[in-house]
Amino acid sequence: MKRLEGKSAIITGAARGIGKAFAKTYVQEGATVAIADVNFEGAEKAALEIGADAYAIRLDVTDQASIDAAVKAVEEQSGRIDILINNAAVFDLAPISEITRESYERLYSINLAGTLFMLQAVAKSMIARGKGGKIINMASQAGRRGESMVAVYCSTKAAVISLTQSAGLELIRYGINVNAIAPGVVDGEHWDGVDALFAKYENRPVGEKKRLVGEAVPFGRMGIAEDLTGMAVFLASSEADYIIAQTYNVDGGNWMS
Repeated sequence: MKRLEGKSAIITGAARGIGKAFAKTYVQEGATVAIADVNFEGAEKAALEIGADAYAIRLDVTDQASIDAAVKAVEEQSGRIDILINNAAVFDLAPISEITRESYERLYSINLAGTLFMLQAVAKSMIARGKGGKIINMASQAGRRGESMVAVYCSTKAAVISLTQSAGLELIRYGINVNAIAPGVVDGEHWDGVDALFAKYENRPVGEKKRLVGEAVPFGRMGIAEDLTGMAVFLASSEADYIIAQTYNVDGGNWMS
């Protein structure tokens, strides 16, 4: 039997990258998946690629009305929400002396507030239904430690880890398991942008930071989105019913905790 047979999931920021890989794997494991993204055209394209059990919904996690509408849309489409993955996030870096309020507010609005209020809206739906559920937040190895020039992003992901602990302890009384995944460095479009920022601030050739970071991973390479899907399926399955408020590192050995 497929591990997520008959489940209804919503994955934020799933038009590409890690979120899209999660959606594809969830469908393979028997779930119906709402690909929720501010890039609705990208979400539609991803859903078409994945198949009939995936569908696109428009979602801006910085807008409460959009969050509420997305939750309602999934309830109407699938009848319920069994699983949420809070994957939507953005990245920026700069020396402390050059951090702007605009960048700070954007990262906190999406990475932390977006995670919190999406979690809240889905938890309300799950509580009203009375059947529990699984919520998975995407943290990062950057939330485990400070990193030079990445102060704001690191702090948002540290806050996601803390939020996961608090929400996990509170919501388990309703049968809702809240846990998180902390990836390491994951190759893809996202890291191309990260590399470009490091090239700018560290005066490096484009591609050098990415190469060095990959070489430094104990496993021997950067991660890929598919390295994370096993944990995402596990935490959404009945196998993880007794796991509460934990953040799991999936990072090739970069961080031990």
